[in-house]
Amino acid sequence: MSLQFCSFSSGSSGNCYLVKSQDTALLVDAGISAKKIMEGLASTNTPPETVKALLITHEHSDHIKSVKTLAKKLPNAKVYATAGTWECGSTMCCEAQQHNCFAPGDEFTIGDVSVKTFSIEHDAAEPVGYSFFKDDKQISIVTDTGCITDAIHESILNSDLIVMEANHDPETLKVSGYPYYLKRRILGKTGHLSNDDAGRAICRIYEENQKYRQIILAHLSKENNFPELAYSTIQNVLEEANCYIGLNMQLHIINRDRISAVYRI
Repeated sequence: MSLQFCSFSSGSSGNCYLVKSQDTALLVDAGISAKKIMEGLASTNTPPETVKALLITHEHSDHIKSVKTLAKKLPNAKVYATAGTWECGSTMCCEAQQHNCFAPGDEFTIGDVSVKTFSIEHDAAEPVGYSFFKDDKQISIVTDTGCITDAIHESILNSDLIVMEANHDPETLKVSGYPYYLKRRILGKTGHLSNDDAGRAICRIYEENQKYRQIILAHLSKENNFPELAYSTIQNVLEEANCYIGLNMQLHIINRDRISAVYRI
């Protein structure tokens, strides 16, 4: 297996993902406690010294909560973020030698893993998604985006494993107890991806590249979604396009606050 993926937490209460090869471990976001992240590393048999980088998607607290603490616990890890994220992420202070700044669209290599970044559509300063490459295999993480632009689509089109946001069911959100401004934010083009939008994005990918792949649904809302609804909604959208779970792709859902299975490609 070239690459592995595991979620330590995914949702508005905190986000942290692990991507690793045999020799290099990378963390994406640190929105949960450093203690829980270290527990996640232990549970996946990932020695802390092999963690070479902490890559931040954007500055919202559920993505950067423990960056400063984690940087101290993982001295071999450098912290990567865009200039806009560094400027707005006031709690991300770390040692100068761990500070790495890049622009959306930049590519770089960490250990034996190549990383490509791409802009996402979220109400943050300079948010990004990430694709990881090794041995012709690709993992892409695209969450916290209100829509899938053509640029995002192109960035993830050839992925073998895609972590795709399926945040909410629009009708459930509309009748929820959320204040109007928050509903409007979530439903907006720089908010969060709905189940239907995620399904349509997956369909478009399948129609243009029918390689067998794994899709992992992430960042489900606790109040405005639930796993069975997300799965069935996306399944229906896929089957309308003659794409069938099991036959044409695998579809998984990761839990908001528990360590997921380790997915391998």
